[in-house]
Amino acid sequence: MSSSRPGKSVSRIKTGSFERRLSLTRAGLFAGTRMASHMATNWFSNKETREQRHRAMLSSQARFLVDELGRLKGSVVKIGQVMALYGEHFLPEEVTEALHTLEDQTTSLEWPAIERVLKAELGESRLSELDIDPEPIGAASLGQVHRAVRRSDGLELVLKVQYPGVADAVDSDLNAVAHLLKVARLVSFGPEFNDWLEEVREMMHREVDYRLEARTTEKFRQMLSHDPRFVVPRVLAEFSTEHIIASTYEHGHSVSSVAVRELPLERRSALGQAALELFFRELFEWGEIQTDPNFGNYRIRIAGEQGGDSETDRIVLLDFGAVQSYSSDFLQPVIQMIRASYEEDLEQVVEGGIKLRFMSRDWPAEVLDKFGKVCMSVLEPLAKDRSQWPDYAVNSHGQYRWKQSDLPSRVAKQAARSAISRYFRVPPKEFVFLNRKLIGVYTFIAVLHSEFNGEDLLRKYLYDDAGV
Repeated sequence: MSSSRPGKSVSRIKTGSFERRLSLTRAGLFAGTRMASHMATNWFSNKETREQRHRAMLSSQARFLVDELGRLKGSVVKIGQVMALYGEHFLPEEVTEALHTLEDQTTSLEWPAIERVLKAELGESRLSELDIDPEPIGAASLGQVHRAVRRSDGLELVLKVQYPGVADAVDSDLNAVAHLLKVARLVSFGPEFNDWLEEVREMMHREVDYRLEARTTEKFRQMLSHDPRFVVPRVLAEFSTEHIIASTYEHGHSVSSVAVRELPLERRSALGQAALELFFRELFEWGEIQTDPNFGNYRIRIAGEQGGDSETDRIVLLDFGAVQSYSSDFLQPVIQMIRASYEEDLEQVVEGGIKLRFMSRDWPAEVLDKFGKVCMSVLEPLAKDRSQWPDYAVNSHGQYRWKQSDLPSRVAKQAARSAISRYFRVPPKEFVFLNRKLIGVYTFIAVLHSEFNGEDLLRKYLYDDAGV
């Protein structure tokens, strides 16, 4: 959820099924007519010109439709954001690029509308126990956050308030967006796309299930209660409902703030190690992973500041609406691939990829080897063989420089050069979410400008190395 104070507000959100479908249908029909006209006039151009014009038309179509989605707000916008993050295997690049712009929207709902929700959910008596700031500190597609103070003892809270009607509109909104994409001729429907669409539907229902999020928040707080490197807000059940989550306000700086950037390298690296180890615990121990890579879900509490101790910098973890549970049937091949990559066992890396159904034994051996090597390169910061590290990715103490390494870009280029895209299958949905999480963790560490080698941490969880 955006943490900046929203600059614009609206008095209501269109959540009526008919009203929203009408807006989306109009947009889809208009876009479809434009595309049909474009295809008719583009038919007689040469191949290169047709391709250039088609890509330009796709970009224009996508921007137009994203503008229409943005006007509706609510779950339609969240659906667009989810599609931007996880739809690269189904949607044209021009569409995902346009959908990413939805993440910049910070329009909030005006206070009278939010106050009506609070009164209906909590009742006048319970609400009178709080002093609530009418100005939101954060706004997103599904709801917004307000600071509050409990009058009895001055406890600082935040109230995450879901926009009225959003939860009821999820299914109709998703169906309408899918129909819009089809009418606008931006996607080809098929079994894989439909399966992916159903996963988006499940994810959206989890996102609007505030009782589930409250329970998950408390579960993570208990699991991390003995680790001083992390802070998880405490949920206050007496002020929480189906559409409101009340939790303690936890102070902290944004990950990219000047205050964090000016911390000594040793402390920034310790924070990076904490983030990496948290991911390993989610993957190896809990089987439950926070899959949303948005940096707005994290804060850094600097040692000695308000709410912190004098010795430890801490990562504040916020928003547990995107936590995914994974079965051992899925996790075991993933862990197999990680172990095989660390041990430089290419055959077992490929075997894990086949088990996860995004590689196939039918592929040429050369293609399987290239794809396996691309997968192995992702573990570069965790490798025991450091002879392959680029000079610019290592500091004078032999430690890995996560920011300077530019690893995600290098892996993407390696994959592009290998031409595996001609064979690449749509990966299982779980793998897509897990991959996004890994990219998010690496980026988090890079933004901190951390410098450390991850091998010892990986061995701790791969082999239960007690000495680490």
